[in-house]
Amino acid sequence: MGEKLIPMIENEVVKLTQELIRIPSHKHTENRESAVAEFIYNYCKDNGLEVKYQDVEGLRRNVIAKLRGTGTGKTLILNGHIDTVPPYEMNFDPFSADIVDGYVQGRGANDMKGAVACMITAMLNIKKEGKLLGGDIILTAAVGEEEKSDGTEYVVKSGIKADGAIVGEPSNYGYALGHRGLEWLEIKIEGKIAHGGIPELGINAISKAAKLIRKIEDELMPKLKLRQNEWMGPSVMNFGFIKGGTQPSSVADSCVIQIDRRYLPEENVESVIKEYQDIIDTISKEDPEFKAEIIRMDSNLMDEFDHAPLIAQPNSDIAETVYDVLKDFNKKEPNIEKRRGWTDAGVLSTYGKIPTVVTGPGDLKYSHAKDEKIPVIDLINYVEIYTKIAKKFCN
Repeated sequence: MGEKLIPMIENEVVKLTQELIRIPSHKHTENRESAVAEFIYNYCKDNGLEVKYQDVEGLRRNVIAKLRGTGTGKTLILNGHIDTVPPYEMNFDPFSADIVDGYVQGRGANDMKGAVACMITAMLNIKKEGKLLGGDIILTAAVGEEEKSDGTEYVVKSGIKADGAIVGEPSNYGYALGHRGLEWLEIKIEGKIAHGGIPELGINAISKAAKLIRKIEDELMPKLKLRQNEWMGPSVMNFGFIKGGTQPSSVADSCVIQIDRRYLPEENVESVIKEYQDIIDTISKEDPEFKAEIIRMDSNLMDEFDHAPLIAQPNSDIAETVYDVLKDFNKKEPNIEKRRGWTDAGVLSTYGKIPTVVTGPGDLKYSHAKDEKIPVIDLINYVEIYTKIAKKFCN
């Protein structure tokens, strides 16, 4: 790579980010997030924060840390997930956490151990100042966001209460007031196997799948483009995976299509599924040989909740506070992200009934990337940003 390491920057948030990156917490790690949760628990405890575990699944635990106020102000949740995607084939050691050309490198640097480090450091900075805020600050370091969001679902089910929340996903000094809901669907098309030399004796499931795809593209996708939300952009879908048949010399007796569907607040899981089912029913009437079944993909199912949208509340106290702080920090109007991916903010806002805003250090383009990294300056700046947000909101 030929890049020179810059000198280690003596800053608590940078060092904490590095320590978190060096502890793998992806789905192929034994006990998943348990080791990084233990580190965060001990770090918060050793630095004088109230801290406890929430047992989510086996040894997988959320960490809940609190900095109490006087009880006269609003309570703020700082939410960050402590799992990452696997390292895949990264361009450097995913767990070395080296600092190169002003960036901390490694899996989870950007998504989102850097943000968790900023949140913890902001809380400790406020604590060290020795002046109590009016309201409490609660860190919810949650497991499982990259898969079923079982960590933040557990946080909400525990009955947590707050007046506002921030989810620290990378935002490039902007913020998001809303984002779309997420549903993964699998459509199984049934055919009939036959020898490739006499295909007329079979029913080709791949051909039937092609008919379905064309009809979805012609009839449903144009409708989705017309559905727009001021804070989220359009309703969208993507064909992400297809597999059919067994070998070239056999008529394919099955074909599977997997769909990613991002939906708006006026839609829901039932209405999303119905639109695909209606197309399947129409084709079935036209073609008696067409047989297809829709299922919700287990890999995207939460325990009880759905991956609901983050419904924008632009006039909420937390939205106005984030806007004011970012505008003052940036010395210009902060960018509002309107097409970002799904986050745990959807759970906090929809099911927890907590007004929630997404803002955090880093740039979304580095999330899940082979060169995942986060600017050192972003880490330092977001400690300041979170500190200002907490002081303004909680008082």
